[in-house]
Amino acid sequence: MSSLEKRQNKHVFYTWTAQSAAKPIHISKADGACFFDEKGERWFDFESQVFNCNVGHGQSAIADAIAKQATQLACAHPAAVFETKARLGEKLAQITPGDLNRFFFCLSGSEAVENAYKMARLLTGRKKVIARRRSYHGASMGALSLTGDPRRWPLEPGLWGVLRAEDPYCYRCPFGADEKSCGLVCANHIEHIIEMEGADNIAAVFLEGVTGTNGGFIPPDGYWTRVREICDKYGILLVADEVFSGFGRTGSWFAVDHWNVVPDMITMAKGLTGGYAPMGAVAIRESLAERFDDETLWCGLTGYAHPISCAAADAAIDVYRDQGLIENSKARGAQLTQWLNHLKSRFNVIGDVRNLGLFGTIDFVKSRKDRTPLQPYPSSGDAASWTGRLRDGLRKRHVHIAQKWTHLFIAPPLCISESELDAGMALIEETLHELGEPN
Repeated sequence: MSSLEKRQNKHVFYTWTAQSAAKPIHISKADGACFFDEKGERWFDFESQVFNCNVGHGQSAIADAIAKQATQLACAHPAAVFETKARLGEKLAQITPGDLNRFFFCLSGSEAVENAYKMARLLTGRKKVIARRRSYHGASMGALSLTGDPRRWPLEPGLWGVLRAEDPYCYRCPFGADEKSCGLVCANHIEHIIEMEGADNIAAVFLEGVTGTNGGFIPPDGYWTRVREICDKYGILLVADEVFSGFGRTGSWFAVDHWNVVPDMITMAKGLTGGYAPMGAVAIRESLAERFDDETLWCGLTGYAHPISCAAADAAIDVYRDQGLIENSKARGAQLTQWLNHLKSRFNVIGDVRNLGLFGTIDFVKSRKDRTPLQPYPSSGDAASWTGRLRDGLRKRHVHIAQKWTHLFIAPPLCISESELDAGMALIEETLHELGEPN
């Protein structure tokens, strides 16, 4: 353990872990799709830090915008009017779908979800909401209550009134449907919940654009369209949580763009600033936002539309556009598809692979025939297990990557080059070859 790590450990917590079990990485500097440790050795950032550094490291345009804003106006009242705040609203309105052109600014994805949750209640007068079983919506109590992830369990009971819908996990359809029909069965299940609970009691349906680290489930064509139809039928708001899947991660600005669906609200964070400053936002349709012209919006926080965060987001949108990062995500996504299919053809431990843009998932199995997961849910395996050794093997090769339950997730910065993606994927292949098939 380095002296710096000892100093940090004495006073600062690690998240989502017992402190003694943490295995931190010393990051000294970073550039593009890579970062460097205290020894100057390069790591491939295949997690984009925490899926937020979409623009990549070392983007001087964002750093310069932050510095300029800090010298001009580093702190402002939530009700203040200033140029960067107005310009950010204008730029977001250009990239959000449909008439989602009014925005509530906050400091994280969790806060964005919390405020969308409150807005849904204020707009409808209803209390219940629907969220998916394997979802993740944030760490604050309201967002965690929506979450289906096991990280919710130790803190229950949370907020009352969250109803669980099944995920479009078509590889292992919870209803036993085949992969072609699973998505629509799962969408129709939402209507069944509405009928059983009463449409007049349900304010909103919260869905991740693409499920993040609870499985990387990519909704099949027709799923989002069907859910939109169901919500319209019953007068229920549809909220797309794009904190994870927004800002080019899937090869479009937002995941819902792939299916030409306009939700009533979009929650966003992470890639909003490229990870360069904390910020979240709720986008809301103009017709709904007008309700708050005369009615009080009971939402707010001290750091609302913080000038530094606004400057980072404003500059990040320009970087996405000027450097063609959305287009690169789509192009490198096609390359990632080839790599994932190649790995599946080589290793029987891989049951399924899937990706949309630069978000890919490898689904490990004990048996391809019956699709038995390699690890029982929600375990991710101890150090001696095959998945534990996979984690250590990738770390040894300096691949920073997310691994959870029976899944390995590939999500590098959108600026990654063709050669860098090849090099990183080759290290994953090398690790799998070294491990061999599980016993």
